[in-house]
Amino acid sequence: MFGIIRPCRHRLSESMRAEWMAHLCGLCLALRGANGQFARVATNYDGLVISVLVEAQSSRAGGADAWRRTAGPCPLRGMRAAPVARGEGARLAASVSLVLASAKMRDHVADRDGLLARRPVAAAARRVAATWDRAGARTGSELGFDTAVLVDAVDRQAGIEALAGAGTPLTAVTEPTETATAAAFGHTAILAGRPGNRAPLEEAGRLFGRLAHLLDAVEDLAEDARTGAWNPIAVTGTDLAEVRRLCDDAVHGVRLALREVDFASKAQGRLAHVLLAHELKRAVDRAFGTDGCGHRHDDMSTDAQGAFGPPPVMPPPGAPPEPPRGGRRRGPIAGCAVWAGLFCTCQVCCTDYTDPWHGHKREAWCSKCDGCDYCDVSDCECCCNCCNCCSDGGGCDGCGCDGCGCDC
Repeated sequence: MFGIIRPCRHRLSESMRAEWMAHLCGLCLALRGANGQFARVATNYDGLVISVLVEAQSSRAGGADAWRRTAGPCPLRGMRAAPVARGEGARLAASVSLVLASAKMRDHVADRDGLLARRPVAAAARRVAATWDRAGARTGSELGFDTAVLVDAVDRQAGIEALAGAGTPLTAVTEPTETATAAAFGHTAILAGRPGNRAPLEEAGRLFGRLAHLLDAVEDLAEDARTGAWNPIAVTGTDLAEVRRLCDDAVHGVRLALREVDFASKAQGRLAHVLLAHELKRAVDRAFGTDGCGHRHDDMSTDAQGAFGPPPVMPPPGAPPEPPRGGRRRGPIAGCAVWAGLFCTCQVCCTDYTDPWHGHKREAWCSKCDGCDYCDVSDCECCCNCCNCCSDGGGCDGCGCDGCGCDC
């Protein structure tokens, strides 16, 4: 799983976590529908933003059934069924993901990375990439999206990198990625029937592409230096402080562009806002090793209060504890099989999961580390860093997080 937007469970309310997972699973299943089971390895965290944007701009005609379907058991969900996103948004996300994943695979083949340095493996990878290109183009064509703009951007990237050297602006190197993501973001407005949103979404997509390219380069800088792989930051000799400035400017630009987008409703646009206006900033902080919550409170009791609702009501003293709510029980053989799947897919470490035997909800192991410091606004539905512009000394940017203001 790859991508720069990886929300921490502490920063999404239960309802938004469910929405986020619905789009992620919807993308995965749309990839399967486009080109079979193996195509699901192209599932990525950033691709689901396309699905989120389409749904956020679309009317709710047809009710919930028009946007969700119940998917069968999956190892990543503890072998439980769940509602997943469906429709044109998930299919467009699958189309873009397939084309860009095929480009990434060809890039690894060209760089002779790992097993791809072996000719038989490289030949098989090239065949898979070609199949994904065709499947992505076919799905895109059905949605009125020409994936040629993505392929052209990928083809131009190699030539731009070959000409780059000391002093070359990083924005010249990231231009093909910016063009590709701008086209994908812009087409979400067409699918949703809101052509007026196309220009601001293309601007948001362009800056999103710049961030994806730069943050990938920052995270790979040390490894690329060790292996001698091509890295735009090292090749252009750009100082990391300048890279950080470009990233911060891009985050701010995405926020400004989102203000011009006409979502179907504030509630529908909430997840898109959180992912693009706030989680992008988190991604920059994480890549540069400065990840942290923008709000600190002296009163630890307010830190303990969740950003997405009031604290749970505690039973009176002496009252018996509420029995755990369990789901369907499994036998020892089935339970062990599901446990093996949970461990092999890292769900036990990375995400909340359902106990395969008892059906109880369990926290991921990594979630037991120090969480973020929540806002003390009880109805804040965004993230604990809901107005981190305030912590930067620039004043509130009017992010509109449903009651979450600069005093949160």
